[in-house]
Amino acid sequence: MSQAPEVAGNPYGAELAAAKKAVSLAARLCQRVQRDILQSDIQSKVDRTPVTVADYGSQVLVSLVLKMELPSQSFSMIAEEDSKDLRSDAAQEILEHITNLVNETIVSDGSYDISLSKDDVLSAIDGGKSEGGPSGRHWILDPIDGTKGFIRGDQYAVALGLLDEGKVVLGVLGCPNLPLKSSSILNSGHSGDLVGSLFSATIGCGAEVEAIGGSKPEKKLGVQAPPVRMDSQAKYGALARGDGAIFMRIPHQGYRETVWDHAAGSIVVTEAGGMVKDASGNDLDFSKGRHLDRDRGIIATNKYLMPLVLKAVQEAVKEEQYATALV
Repeated sequence: MSQAPEVAGNPYGAELAAAKKAVSLAARLCQRVQRDILQSDIQSKVDRTPVTVADYGSQVLVSLVLKMELPSQSFSMIAEEDSKDLRSDAAQEILEHITNLVNETIVSDGSYDISLSKDDVLSAIDGGKSEGGPSGRHWILDPIDGTKGFIRGDQYAVALGLLDEGKVVLGVLGCPNLPLKSSSILNSGHSGDLVGSLFSATIGCGAEVEAIGGSKPEKKLGVQAPPVRMDSQAKYGALARGDGAIFMRIPHQGYRETVWDHAAGSIVVTEAGGMVKDASGNDLDFSKGRHLDRDRGIIATNKYLMPLVLKAVQEAVKEEQYATALV
């Protein structure tokens, strides 16, 4: 059922409510799987089964909730996973595990009186096959951003954004292991504070953070303070609330960033008053399909530091190009 806007004057109020519900439910599934990983001492990518289960399960729940909560809207989603590997005979045990876990998560929430079959799960996963583009609306999902952090019990995020006519207009970041209060991160401990942060932003309406369990928003966000290292788009959320001042990602030449790695996080930062640019100083372009159009890096910071950071990065790139030319 479609819901009324959460915020007066928010043209994406129903979509925001659905996205927050979808991400919260997916995060609940991921938390359960992560607990199982830690209890079984799986600390490497050698056995990827638990991560695979969480990745697929998260994508299924997000797809399901968006369709249930926004039934009158056409559905298009750009997501990392597809069901190809789950359709083989060898994968049936994993598929059954995913199906059971998804159904148990749905029951624990109590919002929907449904039970998914394995075919339903495969269909929901393949709902993320959209190529996106500059027209129409497309959801952008990273079901688990930060696999290494997820495996070792550290930071990861369920990241969901909404693209409307080529522009990111909404973003939700579910960060189950990120303390709600910034001081807990800066002091390198939780100090008994509530753990689990849900960041959300809608274009023109600002950004907020609240407990991932669904309490009222803790506070409006604003970019300010010193740097903190962490996995996943959780760093975008931390930057938005002032846990750090600069986030830079400068990959090797030729690497193409996927849209799901940055869509939700970028709008959370910009709606908190920050800026997100590529290394040439251009806005990120999410209208080109499943990948961003440029390959020279991404910078997120505040409007005061951005010119200085861009200058430093561009000078470093020129020096690298000059050194390469001399070889």
